[in-house]
Amino acid sequence: MEPGITGKKTITVTEALTAKALGSGELPVFATPAMIALMEETAWRSVAPKLSEGEGTVGTRMEVSHVSATPVGMEVTCETKLIGTDRKRLTFEVKAYDASGLIGEGTHERFVIENGRFMDRAEGKRA
Repeated sequence: MEPGITGKKTITVTEALTAKALGSGELPVFATPAMIALMEETAWRSVAPKLSEGEGTVGTRMEVSHVSATPVGMEVTCETKLIGTDRKRLTFEVKAYDASGLIGEGTHERFVIENGRFMDRAEGKRA
């Protein structure tokens, strides 16, 4: 997989995506965990078409700053760019914006995995 693959997704901030609803704070503004989930989804969806059948990706690292609050009702757009690959490790630049500008940015790391083997190992923890 070559660097340069981009992704983009826009959502509207709802009450369910607020810090108050998710337990990450007391205020009804776009929650940091919701922003991170949006960044992860945008990243994995951007590379999914390049994977072989039975492969997927899992997030392993996220380093982001959430620099501006977004109220309920505003749209948030996430943009990702694959900036590095090292065998099965994928590194993305991630950014999120609302109508007023940048609200979050950082880097995100994912690994390409074989879905069946990964789930077998996860389920093996039950034993």
